Amino acid sequence: MNKGRLEAFSDGVLAIVITIMVLEMKAPHGTDLASLLPVLPAFLSYVLSFVYVGIYWNNHHHFLQAARHVSGPVLWANLHLLFWLSLFPFATAWMGENHFDAVPVALYGFVLLMAGLAWQPFQRTLIAANGGREGELARMLLAKRDWKGILAPLLYACAIPLAFVSTWIAGLIYVLVASMWLVPDRRIEGSLKHRS
Repeated sequence: MNKGRLEAFSDGVLAIVITIMVLEMKAPHGTDLASLLPVLPAFLSYVLSFVYVGIYWNNHHHFLQAARHVSGPVLWANLHLLFWLSLFPFATAWMGENHFDAVPVALYGFVLLMAGLAWQPFQRTLIAANGGREGELARMLLAKRDWKGILAPLLYACAIPLAFVSTWIAGLIYVLVASMWLVPDRRIEGSLKHRS
């Protein structure tokens, strides 16, 4: 099965997600700098979500560059991942418009957690479609422990209940996880350079 259609569809969905997020930001009615303060939470939540979508797009791109084939299960796992990513605009807008109140911050963490968990079946089905545990993709991914892939869902799971104690602590955890993932998966990055 041609992976080009999967890449194009996924790129299109992620572009729409970013577009919807930016359209959710409302311009202030005033013309002075002070009028920007009420929309600052919406802007900050947009920046964080933009970074997260960029991280998913970047890693998705690297994984598909490393893969040679896709299959029906990969398509379904990819749709599952895209479903959770498509909820980013709603969670982002709700969190920003409610000035980082506990329930929207917890829901934002839940969406992050589910997207992170949805990455795992995408990765597993892609490995299976590319030679299984004996294939090149598996050798790239299984050569080193995926500590970020293990740590990120645990941190999200901690941040969700912490949102009801301190939304700032939960928010800092979301920023911490995003900063961990700013560098694409080195297991893939290094192998792709070696392949070239």
